[in-house]
Amino acid sequence: MTINQNKGASLSTKAVWSGEKEYRVHGASQVPVVHSVAFTYDDLDHWYDVAVGREKGHIYGRNTNPTVESFEQKIKILEDAEAATSFSTGMAAISNSLATFLRPGSRVVSCKDTYGGTNKIFSEFLPQLDIDVKLCETGNHGQIEEEVRKGCDILYLETPTNPTVKITDLERMVKVAKEVGALVFVDNTFATPILQNPLEYGVDLVIHSATKYLGGHADALGGAVCGSKELVEKIYHYREINGATMDPMAAYLILRGMKTLHLRMNQQCKSAMKIAEYLKNHEQVDQVFYPGLEDHPGHDIAKKQMRQFGGMLSFSVKGGMDAVKQFLPKLEFANRAANLGAVETTVGPARTTSHIENTPEERAALGIPESLVRYSVGIEDTDDLIQDLENAFASLKKAEAAKR
Repeated sequence: MTINQNKGASLSTKAVWSGEKEYRVHGASQVPVVHSVAFTYDDLDHWYDVAVGREKGHIYGRNTNPTVESFEQKIKILEDAEAATSFSTGMAAISNSLATFLRPGSRVVSCKDTYGGTNKIFSEFLPQLDIDVKLCETGNHGQIEEEVRKGCDILYLETPTNPTVKITDLERMVKVAKEVGALVFVDNTFATPILQNPLEYGVDLVIHSATKYLGGHADALGGAVCGSKELVEKIYHYREINGATMDPMAAYLILRGMKTLHLRMNQQCKSAMKIAEYLKNHEQVDQVFYPGLEDHPGHDIAKKQMRQFGGMLSFSVKGGMDAVKQFLPKLEFANRAANLGAVETTVGPARTTSHIENTPEERAALGIPESLVRYSVGIEDTDDLIQDLENAFASLKKAEAAKR
């Protein structure tokens, strides 16, 4: 049975079946891990035809690999793209994609609320290459439109953002970008193809940190870019020469994880909504950031362009960083780690997770309080997670009372 984007299968079925059949060998029901660095040919003419792209095949692991290619096929189909290519990490996917199309004198428009590593590319590395970068207030669509119309080669968006889960209207942004001939890149890591498909709105390239929700088990690094064949081939060429290649074992682990992506996202979204509602009414919480809440500034846009609201939320704890330091260690069902999107709930302050690269002053300028807790909801029982939070808050309250 062959499943592809033209067969009308649901996303949950595609997540399990797509992109694998031709890569299975010897009757195996799973894609094997091909660790070979090089691939041999007895017929030199055939070897040459594969090397120059006239025939399908593999030459050298830095360029392509069967296990990695299977992952690329699966994410391509889930995003309903013409093509996809992979990378060693999500940041490699972002940096290689930008480097492929930007030149000295180019101009990038983006938002302040991007992942900390991405923000560093915009604020530190690109300006060193004489590339003009304008970072707008996230959610200020009018300001973004104004800056794009001044001249723009790439409009780079992240929605929902990391860590304050702000939302940008993709349809509106694509419209203004096309007026000036700009390419639109969207980091779709938080939403995943299960919740959002930016290509539907005319976005040119969709970027993923496959390390996060796609893999889902916090045991493999990877990145991916999906889009038109023409654009992806240019990015692939840059990557194959510069060498940020996905490891075959990582590709295998992420492929395995993607089979349960739909199931995981459903549970994580359900839990995140209930936890956000619980936190919103808690006396020890200053603010909750989650697009599923009706008072979230981007709620209506998220409702329009996402199927559910995601498994990521953040909240600020009353009492500042001292309270956070007391609160987080009391959580039993949460890894305190710089990761997200895993089957286990993962928590941490922005200063040691998403924006560790930024100074306290830079985080403040980005609207990220030092007391902000990023909470990546796992697949645990929802009530258990809420009780775990309640226990930690009770412990915090007791510790604060003891100080008085």
